[in-house]
This record gives sequence, C-alpha cells and structure tokens, in this order.
Amino acid sequence: MSGPPDEPTPEQVAADLTSVVGRLVRRLRGASPGSGLSPSQRSVLAQLDREGPATTAALARAELVRPQSMRMTVAALESMELVARAPDPNDGRQSVVSLTEQGRRTLADARAAKQGWLAQALADELDPAERRRVAEAVALLERLART
Repeated sequence: MSGPPDEPTPEQVAADLTSVVGRLVRRLRGASPGSGLSPSQRSVLAQLDREGPATTAALARAELVRPQSMRMTVAALESMELVARAPDPNDGRQSVVSLTEQGRRTLADARAAKQGWLAQALADELDPAERRRVAEAVALLERLART
C-alpha cells in the first residue's frame, strides 16, 4: 500500500533531486569562472587535495576515466604548474602526481568563490527557518552520499 496521495514517491524525489542538484552544480561552477579549469581538472585537483599524491592510473580509477584521458588531464594541469610529477618511490616505472602550492591556491580560490556565492544566495533567498531546513537536508544528503 502506498502513502498518502500528497506523499512524493522515491522515484519522483530522485528525479527532482537530480534536476536541482544538476542546476546547483552548474551555478557553482559558474561562480568561479576565472580559474580556467575544466570540471575534470577541478575534480583531479580536489582528489589530490583530499587523498594526497597518486599515480595517473590511481587517479583514472578514482575519477572513473580511461588512463589515456587522465594522462591528458594531468599533462594540462602540469603545464599550468598546478600539479607536479615525481618518481614513484615504490615503482620507478611510474610517477606520482601531487598538488603544487599554486594548485592548492587555485583550488582554494575556486572553493572560496563557490562557497561565497552559495552563502550569499542562502542569505538573500532564504529566511533563517528555511536555512535551518536546508541544513537538515544537507545532513540527510550526506547520509545518502555514504550509501
């Protein structure tokens, strides 16, 4: 037996959430356009920041892309001096990619721009009770993200 007629189905909530999260992600990306980074390049910088130095193969696995694609992404980041390669201490045939100080600053600047835009939007568009509801929803979304 289903719930009350006004209770949304899991499928409808999933569709609505997918749509709104996609729009929010696009707005957040637009909040830091000056970085000149593609979404995949930003993702690799964030991965290196979270997990530390990694081989190109490990980055490809983490980002769910082919190693050839990751090599191109890493080469572009290296040419911008946002990452550096060093010999892998465990396997001399490979190299380990790590963030440079410039890469850390670029990532921090992009994050600050996104968070600044979102904080301002929350302040401008939502009253305190609505912001509390969003904070509660964030906790639920975090729980979903762990599944």
